[in-house]
Amino acid sequence: MVNRALVTLAFLSAPMMAHAEKIAVVDMGEVFEQLPQREQISQSLKTEFGDRVADVQKMQEEMRVMVEKQQRDGALMSESQKTDLVRKMESLKSDFQLKGKALDEDMRRRQGEEQNKLLVKVQEAINTIAEKESYDIVLQRGAVIYVKPDADISDKVVQALSKGN
Repeated sequence: MVNRALVTLAFLSAPMMAHAEKIAVVDMGEVFEQLPQREQISQSLKTEFGDRVADVQKMQEEMRVMVEKQQRDGALMSESQKTDLVRKMESLKSDFQLKGKALDEDMRRRQGEEQNKLLVKVQEAINTIAEKESYDIVLQRGAVIYVKPDADISDKVVQALSKGN
């Protein structure tokens, strides 16, 4: 009777096993770190925002020089000179903060736009590989506790995107 039950279970589970899904994982963080396009994006953003970054750095240097002047010559300055210097420093600081914040926001926005473009390409590469190799499901690496190394297609995605560059 036990043998019959085991045989029956074997016959019942056979169709279920035939429909087992082929699963792969992708480590998106690793993929993004290894992409050659990442360096190109970084260089284009440096070019795009280079002048503004230089302007903010110049303002920062001016503030540093004013603080040094205040510390060095403060005792020798008249009250009006001290007041003028403090006003200039506060004005420069305010302008620096405003421009710095705007620059950070603009750079973050543009970087997000470029990453979204790259994410679309990564998704297309994952879809192509999944279809080519007949994967039923592709999961984010962080969503699984354990996966066999041969089920990780991260390197294949990087290679596909590197070729397509």
